[in-house]
Amino acid sequence: MRELVVLGTGTSHGVPIIGCRCPVCQSADPRNQRTRTGVAVHTDEGTFLIDTSPELRIQLLREKIEIAHAVVYTHSHADHIFGLDDLRLFGYRLNRPIPLYCEEIVENQLRAAYSYAFTEPDPELHHGAIPKLEFRRIGLDPFELLGVLVTPIRMLHGKLPVLGFRVGNVAFCTDVSHMPEESYPRLEGLDVLIIDALREKAHATHFGIPEALAVIERVKPRRAYLTHISHLLDHTTTNARLPENVELAYDGLRLGY
Repeated sequence: MRELVVLGTGTSHGVPIIGCRCPVCQSADPRNQRTRTGVAVHTDEGTFLIDTSPELRIQLLREKIEIAHAVVYTHSHADHIFGLDDLRLFGYRLNRPIPLYCEEIVENQLRAAYSYAFTEPDPELHHGAIPKLEFRRIGLDPFELLGVLVTPIRMLHGKLPVLGFRVGNVAFCTDVSHMPEESYPRLEGLDVLIIDALREKAHATHFGIPEALAVIERVKPRRAYLTHISHLLDHTTTNARLPENVELAYDGLRLGY
């Protein structure tokens, strides 16, 4: 079953925001309830995740995803990595390390944030007490994972180099404020583009809706979804003013690739 599941579509604060009583944060529309951004990719050989958000456990339970065989990381900001310990159960069940595909800077920050997971375990600890993980270094070369080709896409998140990923004819490009010219060929011929659009106007480290629409107009995917969405964008009213082939993504959206 080749399917991409959007696990979360929210900003680093999530939506609703703690203590906010704006119309979106108080909305009864479940599509306005946005956990932190990430996706799961089901292949014929297993399931891998792109990023591990702080709500990863909740997201996997909600989508009835019982195991993940690997993780691919876009970058190492807190809202994209702080569900990593939830992989502990999968390493225990598979009795092997879960591979983490990432760039060197991400590996270094994961090792610092989760030092207990990358040191020699205490022999008195019970089996499964700490995550079983191993790093697989990636750059911009496409690589095979669980029987599918994953193509990295270089982007900038403010001044920070980050990665988007293309799987089949679907691309996931969260946390982007600039798309380098050399990355556009990797976005050609898409059926679906999932791209960052934090709010109406641009942000120092994120596209606003106009910047996201400019990329969509240039690469012309058959359909596009906006993600990493703030509480400034209501699902229904925002969709009403977007182009016909563009809409806000929502938690639980499922797409074939």
